[in-house]
Amino acid sequence: MKDLLIEKIKNRKAVVGIIGLGYVGLPLAREFLKKDFQILGFDLDKNKIEKLNIGKSYIHHIKDDFLKEYVLEKKKFSATSDFSRLTEADMILICVPTPLDEHYNPDLSYVLNSTKVIAQYLRKGHVVVLESTTYPGTTDEEMLPILEESGLKVGKDFFLGFSPEREDPGNKDFDTGTIPKVVSGVTPDDLEIISTLYSYIVKVVPVSTTKVAEASKILENTYRAINIALVNELKMVFDRMGIDVWEVIEAAKTKPFGFHAFYPGPGLGGHCIPIDPFYLTWKAKEYDMHTHFIELAGEINNSMPYYVIEKLLKALNVMGRSMIGAKILVVGAAYKPDIDDMRESPTLKVIDLLMKEEAVVDYYDPYIPSLPITRKYELKLQSVDPDKIGDDYYDAAVIITNHSNVDHQKFLKMAKIVIDTRNALKQNGLKSEKIWKA
Repeated sequence: MKDLLIEKIKNRKAVVGIIGLGYVGLPLAREFLKKDFQILGFDLDKNKIEKLNIGKSYIHHIKDDFLKEYVLEKKKFSATSDFSRLTEADMILICVPTPLDEHYNPDLSYVLNSTKVIAQYLRKGHVVVLESTTYPGTTDEEMLPILEESGLKVGKDFFLGFSPEREDPGNKDFDTGTIPKVVSGVTPDDLEIISTLYSYIVKVVPVSTTKVAEASKILENTYRAINIALVNELKMVFDRMGIDVWEVIEAAKTKPFGFHAFYPGPGLGGHCIPIDPFYLTWKAKEYDMHTHFIELAGEINNSMPYYVIEKLLKALNVMGRSMIGAKILVVGAAYKPDIDDMRESPTLKVIDLLMKEEAVVDYYDPYIPSLPITRKYELKLQSVDPDKIGDDYYDAAVIITNHSNVDHQKFLKMAKIVIDTRNALKQNGLKSEKIWKA
């Protein structure tokens, strides 16, 4: 079976099924399409399915022209919500969300529900790979028992592994096809097949077990979360000392060894860094361990939107203005510059806090025309047109995301003060008494 599957991969006869066609699944499909694989995409969102099947993208960095070529002309890609068609796929890659619940516990419902659906249609020769970030042990302890309820045996009848996604939307230097990919399998044969598959689109980094692969992704994002928390805390300390943390970081990073620059902000965003470390925190409790660094970093990063509001309140007080009824413009809804991804964006928390303070809130983001309903928030706002807003219309503007294609000078004109959480104005060479750093 192993040899047959590897031969099928080498001859591009293997059909790659991808469950979840979002910011991980669709870029992954693109890389396999470039290498002439047949792709069958699965998603529950029928709006996405309809768009993809006419060659239209809903992700900024996936272009319509590319999709049209492979959907309409080459007919190498089709999308469906009919999961009975999983029998048509040879490789099944799971790219679904792994969020936290309201108590910061892992919510594996998307992964486990996908696994249960796969189990219904599992056949000999299927290769199943989880890409969603999760705690060590998920593949072996949670997925494998569900799949083996079919009566098929892993490493013999079907093959199972974990290969964590390493997507970084907006990164101009690296993309799905250029970021080395950690791969693992439950058995050595699983690993060989999965390594062969991914080696056609990216450099692979095989590891000994699925737990190692799961832990590697948790380590990557925990490293970032803790270091961002450090500079966020130092930002607040240095602010009281009258020291510009951005200048401090620029000075420190001139050291050619032993220091890697991280930058403060209004909170953490994206689907990985604010969430993934807590998967390890939760799992560690099974071993009677408490991850103090992770929990402290989470407390600091989660407190940053409150710090932004505190800064804004002080600035308004200096103006003799109350927050109640104040007109506030929040600049940026995406969690990082130049992308249309707003998952876990601190903007949502900031807007929610402003509304609770009874401010009148607008937002502007050229990539996100409206705020969708999320698990936590239902804000129902549309992005404003800054060209239609007069000078000093807003009592304050709060810069959350530093998009490169916006005119930051406009925010200085349209608002009486600007709370800059990203050092955006200074980076764009702008100076004004209106600017407050946060």
